[in-house]
Amino acid sequence: MRAGGCQRAVDGLSMVPAMLRGMKNSNVLISGASIAGPALAHWLSRHGCAVTVVEKAPALRAGGQAVDFKGSAHLTVLERMGILAEVRRRETGGTDQTVVDADGRTLAVIPGEFTGGDLEILRGDLAALLYERTAADCEYVFGDSITSLTEAAGGVHVTFERGAPRTFDLVVGADGIHSNVRRLAFGPESDYVRFLGHYYALADLGAGLDPGTGSGGAMYNEPGRMAALGGSKSPAFFVFASGPLDYDRYDTEAQKRILAEVYRGAGWRVPELLAALPGARDLYLDSISKVEIDRYAEGRVVLLGDAAYGNTLGGFGTGLAVVGAYVLAGELIAAGGDHRTAFRRYEEVLHRYAKVARSASAGSFLAPATRRGIGMRNRMFRHRFLLRMMLKATDWFATDVELPDYTAAPGSSVTA
Repeated sequence: MRAGGCQRAVDGLSMVPAMLRGMKNSNVLISGASIAGPALAHWLSRHGCAVTVVEKAPALRAGGQAVDFKGSAHLTVLERMGILAEVRRRETGGTDQTVVDADGRTLAVIPGEFTGGDLEILRGDLAALLYERTAADCEYVFGDSITSLTEAAGGVHVTFERGAPRTFDLVVGADGIHSNVRRLAFGPESDYVRFLGHYYALADLGAGLDPGTGSGGAMYNEPGRMAALGGSKSPAFFVFASGPLDYDRYDTEAQKRILAEVYRGAGWRVPELLAALPGARDLYLDSISKVEIDRYAEGRVVLLGDAAYGNTLGGFGTGLAVVGAYVLAGELIAAGGDHRTAFRRYEEVLHRYAKVARSASAGSFLAPATRRGIGMRNRMFRHRFLLRMMLKATDWFATDVELPDYTAAPGSSVTA
């Protein structure tokens, strides 16, 4: 296995290897190769750390739903990473979503800037871009997962499902809301993840399913159920109210059966979508839940992204992931690798900033429980003043952070 370290200068940052600057704890294991993990790998490897990224999936997942960035804080981090122009080149361009009744008549229009922020890109395209920028300098191990973490003096002994045991200075859980690292280091998921009463599903049902709105996608509601077709988030998108479901998250056929049962008897074009479901080329079903945890670090183990402050479909997850990666790496470098100091500063910045993720509840917004609730939500999108106020609020939440400038000399951070 190869551990990487940058050997060149990028955008004026000091690229002297961390070990030559006397930095401690420069051998880092990251669990998760979606967004947060590779974003952190980007920063750490640029500063000379030896970074290994382990990912349970056998390869990067292509395509997927669209994710977005909002406000100057998100865009500033992308610019400092040197990828803003490339993200813009690959952006999907947020499109309007038309809310329709059972006969396809327009009830409201959700503007693209509400669903797509300032910059929207497919999750798979963003993951591929981050991988491309880090693969030469970091070690990626796909198709494997951590099975135990044992902290000892000076490091963490890690065992894997497939690979040989290894010891790392630090371990980062960037493995999503169902984080394996959080379970191993902090305790069971039930202690830190709260189910919010809804599930969502993303499905690629193949070509030929035209939403019929001319441009953008179409969204249909019945009490406690939403189905959408087209648009950039996913070819087909479902949200429904439910009690906790017992199913295997890796069993696609079981997920198809759940959707078919939940949406039986629904109107609009739902029967057409269900008919295409058996042949779905890609399908993902998961709960809408949020992480509730007071601390992000336990000894030499730290949580990042959705593992620490996830809220499914909350609208800020990707931005929080890249900002969190920037702050975590920056504080580690500024502290000379002193993980106790760095983790404490990272928690101080992100716990306040991530409060927006703790307050949202996407399920009840996308699939209101009553017809009255559906109507009230639709009226909000027809009311320009209320819509402007809501957009301003999301912009404020997205920028409500004092973003340190870690391009200063190691041992200091400057607020930008």
